[in-house]
Amino acid sequence: MTTTTLDPTKDEGMLDSLTIGRRIRQLRTERGFTLDSLGAALGRAPSQISVIENGKRELKLGEVQRLARILGVSLDELMSQEPPSKRAALEIALERAQRGPLYASLPLPVLPVRKSLSDEAIETILALHDELQRLHRERAATPEEARRVNTELRRSMRHRNNYFPELEAAAKTLLDAVGHAGGPLSQRVASDLASHLGFTLHYVGDLPTSTRSVTDLKNGRIYLPLGQASGSDARTTLLQALASHVLGVTEPRDYADFLRQRVETNYLAAALLVPEHSAVEFLTAAKEKRELSVEDLRDAFAVSYETAAHRFTNLATEHLGIPVHFLKVHESGTISKAYENDRVLFPTDALGAVEGQLVCRNWSARRVFDIADRFSPYHQYTDKPTGTYWCTSRIQSTARGEFSVSVGTPFAHVKWFRGRDTTNRSTSTCPDEGCCRRPPAGLASRWEQHSFPSARLNSSLLAAMPAGVFPGVDSTEVYEFLDAHAPRE
Repeated sequence: MTTTTLDPTKDEGMLDSLTIGRRIRQLRTERGFTLDSLGAALGRAPSQISVIENGKRELKLGEVQRLARILGVSLDELMSQEPPSKRAALEIALERAQRGPLYASLPLPVLPVRKSLSDEAIETILALHDELQRLHRERAATPEEARRVNTELRRSMRHRNNYFPELEAAAKTLLDAVGHAGGPLSQRVASDLASHLGFTLHYVGDLPTSTRSVTDLKNGRIYLPLGQASGSDARTTLLQALASHVLGVTEPRDYADFLRQRVETNYLAAALLVPEHSAVEFLTAAKEKRELSVEDLRDAFAVSYETAAHRFTNLATEHLGIPVHFLKVHESGTISKAYENDRVLFPTDALGAVEGQLVCRNWSARRVFDIADRFSPYHQYTDKPTGTYWCTSRIQSTARGEFSVSVGTPFAHVKWFRGRDTTNRSTSTCPDEGCCRRPPAGLASRWEQHSFPSARLNSSLLAAMPAGVFPGVDSTEVYEFLDAHAPRE
């Protein structure tokens, strides 16, 4: 299963003109026409024929039909999008590159495509242009660019209610292939999936530190870490690697492509852990009893609370008609992940990005950190600018600190959830600074003239996205690892 994305940087009209122009030039030469004689037959000046052959003017249908008759070819043959030769393909690529925005931004003259320009010279120029494009994409992958594309991705997910039917279907096909009848996905069944897809599993102690797993496509091997980090699930790492293979994930073209790939592979892995049909049956029965609970979904499918919360957002709106929002918040109060289709008002920066923003202190995602009982879920009603919301939150500990994971819904839908009888209530007027951003007046009057904090600057706020094909991954380290572990012939 692969995803096709249109590239807005390619002008299809230009491609048509260039290819047809080169085909006309080749046919004119083969048929023994000169620019003068072909111009006379078409009723155009020789200079106009040259402009057409260089792809600098689009032809009208009547002109194309007359040219086809003059040159003795069918209309389909003349309008074919296949370049007539390797040389023509190189010339078209060079013309397209010079007409593109990157070349136009460089202080370089236009290079005429003459017969004296060798194929090797054109190939070298095109290779240099491709390298410039790669460097340009890296420079563009600043934190601002990352936040912008993440905002667009979240908007797309909201539009489809965070539900991907094509990925649900792919998960069902895989589970059917290994005879999984429902319920929790065992480690054995996860291994069966790997075997079904042609992979053997190898647990190693020297996995590159920048990776979660490494797939050797040449030898059909998946390398996984010997030990799992606290709170992680060995099945998830394996299923994400398998999902990347099933989805035909290739080298990301840019950061937007990288983020989309991550979302899709994580979704497919979760759909394998918590199959749609079984989960919907379970959630529908719970809704009928007015006992919906993320904890119960977690326990029924033996997954982490975060996976269960994510999966709930995938299915709740599509199958239960319940709008929801999801938050993962660091103990510092900053948002790590977020999703909503219930009109809750997340804090955003000027680019519309949510990740990295501070959550209101009065939301359950922050209040839960103050609760001593870490065994039971924390429930809270919060009156917010867009209405009253009910949320359920839990704390999870990781190597990067503690995070709260929250799922919420508008007041009108809380009747379906366990925990709706909570007496915990709060009011938030954020983004109004008077809500929780300013210290109480008495406290401020005592200290605002007598303190000077030294801020801890997160270097990632200023750094460009990590260089490399896959952001943050050391390709050399990965290739050396694969060399060391590849089976010897």
